[in-house]
Amino acid sequence: MRALSLDIRERIVAAIAAGATPGAVATRFQVDRSTVYRYVRQQRTTGVLVSHPIPGRPRRIGPHAEASLERQLRLHPDATLAEHGEHWMATHGEQVSVATLWRAIARIGWTRKKGRRRPASAPTRSAPPGGPVS
Repeated sequence: MRALSLDIRERIVAAIAAGATPGAVATRFQVDRSTVYRYVRQQRTTGVLVSHPIPGRPRRIGPHAEASLERQLRLHPDATLAEHGEHWMATHGEQVSVATLWRAIARIGWTRKKGRRRPASAPTRSAPPGGPVS
């Protein structure tokens, strides 16, 4: 869930300072009551309402590299995820796991749906030359 904007946080704290109950403020701003308490406590103890950084490291294949990944997928549509990982290493100098590639491919909306592959000499499923057999 994304953090509320600084404007909304200030309005929540101002509503409490004006005498509104935490339940009424929570209902009005469509947040949980514990969120109201947390903002009031943060304002009281630190004097400012700042959001904390979201934990975790940045993505290996972030938004800046998604266009490059999509180009790679278009150039090598039949490659496996492991092969795409090897190609990514060769072109970008960064090793990524199959799971990382999987998540990045899902984020850009790429699908691997393909038609059935048959040898060129394989018969098709059309009606026999004499017409349908009953």
